[in-house]
Parts: sequence; C-alpha cells; structure tokens
Amino acid sequence: MTEILVTGGLGYIGSHCCVALMEAGYTPVVVDNLSNSSPTTLDRMQQISGVRPKFHKADVRDGGALDRIFAKHRFAAVIHFGALKAVGESVAKPLDYYDNNVGGTLTLIGAMLRAGLKKMIFSSSATVYGQAATVPIREDFPRSATNPYGRSKLIAEDILEDLSLADGGWRIARLRYFNPVGAHESGLIGENPKGVPNNLLPFICDVAAAHRDHLAIFGGDYSTPDGTGIRDYIHVMDLVEGHLAALRFLNERPGLLTVNLGTGKGISVLEMVRTFERVTGCDIPYRVTGRRPGDVGECWADPTLAHHILGWRAHRTLDDICLDAWRWRSLESTSFL
Repeated sequence: MTEILVTGGLGYIGSHCCVALMEAGYTPVVVDNLSNSSPTTLDRMQQISGVRPKFHKADVRDGGALDRIFAKHRFAAVIHFGALKAVGESVAKPLDYYDNNVGGTLTLIGAMLRAGLKKMIFSSSATVYGQAATVPIREDFPRSATNPYGRSKLIAEDILEDLSLADGGWRIARLRYFNPVGAHESGLIGENPKGVPNNLLPFICDVAAAHRDHLAIFGGDYSTPDGTGIRDYIHVMDLVEGHLAALRFLNERPGLLTVNLGTGKGISVLEMVRTFERVTGCDIPYRVTGRRPGDVGECWADPTLAHHILGWRAHRTLDDICLDAWRWRSLESTSFL
C-alpha cells in the first residue's frame, strides 16, 4: 500500500483527508501533536473506513522526531496540514504562528530532504490574497496579508516556490483553501475546535445545540448586500477530494502547482444562518458586533484553474454543508461526549 504522511492528520481537514485517502487505496500515516485534536478521532476514522490509520504523536517542529518517523516508513508524498489557523488568535499571538506555520514547514522540508522525498501538498489559504481588489479571486491576483496567519501562509508559499525554482526535482502543490465547512456524511468526524469556535458553522451549531445563547456576527457594516461578510464556503469532503486530484497530478509531473479550492460562489453570514435554520428547523438568535481584526468583507474563489488542470470542482451544496455539520454536531453531543 502507498503510504502518505499527513501532518495534522487528526485535525478537521486532515481527518477527512485521511478517510478520503483510505477510500482511494492509500495508507495515511498521521503525525499530530494533539494541540487542537483528539486521538479518539482515530477510532472514528476506523469506524468509517474499517482501517485504523497509523499514528505518531509528534510536532512538525521536532526534526529528530520526524527523522525517526521517516526512517520507519517509505512515504510516497507528504500532505502538510499541521498549522495554527485562527485569524483572531494570530493577531494576538503572532510569534506562535510564525514559529509553528513557518518554522514547522521548514523543519518538515528538512526532514523530507534528509529522507530523499520531494513531493508535498501544502495547505495554504485564501488569506494570502489579503483584501483583494475584486472578486472572484484568481490565482494570479496580487498577494498580501491582513493578519499574521495569512502572512505565515504567504511566507511558507514563498519558501516552497523558491525551493521549486532551486531544485526542479520537487513536486509541490500549493492549495489555497477558501472556507472549509461541513462534516463527513456519516456524522462520525467533523470540526471540533477546543474552546470557543473561531469559525462560523461550529458556532452556529453550538447555538443550535443550546450550548450558547446567541451567535456573534462580527461586522454588519461591510459593503455587501446584507452588511455581513461574504465567504466561499466549501464542503470539507469536496476540499479533500481536491487533494486527491492534486496528488494524482503530482504523480504525473514535477514542478509547482498553485490552485484555488473553492466553489466560486460567495455566501454571507446571514445567508448561512438562514439556510441552517431552514434545513435543520433550529432557531439561531444572533447579535451583530464589531468587526474582528484582520477580517475582510468579501472573499470568494474563481476555481476555474483547478477544474481545468485537476478535473476537480466542488459539487456539494450549502444545504448539504448545513445538514452534515448538524448531523455531526448532534451525534457528537449525544454519542461521543
């Protein structure tokens, strides 16, 4: 079986990617430091796929630990999810983000070089576009960053580009995510952040489950039709299927690939709330408060390049997103806690 190293593989996107890899016949090997994840996710992935992924508790900043892991396996590629990802937290704790997201990527690259492996899929973000002048956003748009999280991803992207230019033997895909949401259709894995959620849909689910009395909407005065921020919400399973498409691409040719993974459609916060209420029957009270530092008003993708090069496009709907997220939240509350 072809082994793929998945850093951050017990996190939200990483766990769904591992399930998709197993379904496609790969053997994911998870590296995770459990800072924002739980080993019980391994049990749930096994329930879905019938196979328990191999797991190493380690930090991507620990080069010695990575060397020992590489010595035990013959990896065909690395998919690098292991990063901190909360915009607001990055503004408050910028050094943590540079240390983990930039330093961890450099340490991982060093371990790959020592092991003779030069194939990586990198988890990047639409935040590298900063406040884009227009939408939808194409891959050739200027890059900038409005917060340390986005800047850490931009720096890591530049490192990978320089590496590719210096050594043509590398095969690298930089996948710029828009807003991953939803959960596996089984309801067994989903987004389960520790503490107060930083993303919209887990917060909505908390309100629906009566764990919070209202949703805080950060900013109601953006230049958008209803005043709330607009994002490109992509189902997490569509997103990870994009990784499988990128892996197939890298298997066929060397070089650097950079593509957006998004739906191409912008959805406002209030649209998300209303859709969730309609498909679940739950009431979501909300209060509009001030904007969060570093947030932008509108951000959605032009995913044409991913479709053209990878043959990939998102096909799950906003209804699917809300139903799957609520199924996960409902089962997680009643069966696993």
